[in-house]
Amino acid sequence: MTPDELRAVVAAVPGRAWLDEAEAQLRANPDDAGPLFARAGRKLGRQPLPDRPGWTPALAGRILLLLALSDAERTAQLYWQGDAAERLAVLHALPLLPIGNGGVPLAEDALRTNDTRLVAAALGPYAAHLDAATWRQGVVKCVFMGVPLSVVDRLDDRADAGLTAMLAALARERAAAGRRMPADALALLNRHLLRKED
Repeated sequence: MTPDELRAVVAAVPGRAWLDEAEAQLRANPDDAGPLFARAGRKLGRQPLPDRPGWTPALAGRILLLLALSDAERTAQLYWQGDAAERLAVLHALPLLPIGNGGVPLAEDALRTNDTRLVAAALGPYAAHLDAATWRQGVVKCVFMGVPLSVVDRLDDRADAGLTAMLAALARERAAAGRRMPADALALLNRHLLRKED
C-alpha cells in the first residue's frame, strides 16, 4: 500500500489522534520508537479490515510510524526486538523506506520462519533486493507452506531456469509420494517449461 492508502485505512479508526501524536513524537524523539511501535496494536486495533485481507489498522499505523521514523538502524532494531505483528509491519514498510539493501537480513530472516504472513511479506516488492538463490528458495518455501504464489512480487519476471528446475524436482517428489502440487505452482512450472521450448 502507498502512504496515502495507509492514511486512508487509519483515517476512521478511533486511535487516529494517537497516531498523529505518535508520528510527531517520533520525529522529535526517535528514541521513543520502541514503546510507540509496541503500543500501536492496542491504540489502533488489531481487527481485520473488511476490504483489505490480512491487514489491520495497527499494521497500517505501524508502517506510518516507520515512515515518520525513517531510520534504517532503528527500523532493523524494531524488527529484531518485535513480535510477529511488529515484524510484519517492518517487512511491509521496507519498500517504502530509504533503506536500500539494509533490509535484506530482515527479509532473509522472515524467509527462515514458519509464519506464512512473514514469508509472504518478505516476497513482496522489497524482494527485488534478494539475490536469485534466496528468492528461489523463498518461492519454493511458499509452495511447501501453501502460501499462494500471487503474493510473490514480479514472479513471472524473475522466474528462471533455476526455479523451474526446483519446481520440477518438487513436482516429481510429490507425484512419487502421491501428493499434488498446488495449482498455481503447476501453472507457473508449465508456463516456464513452454517458454523454454519456444
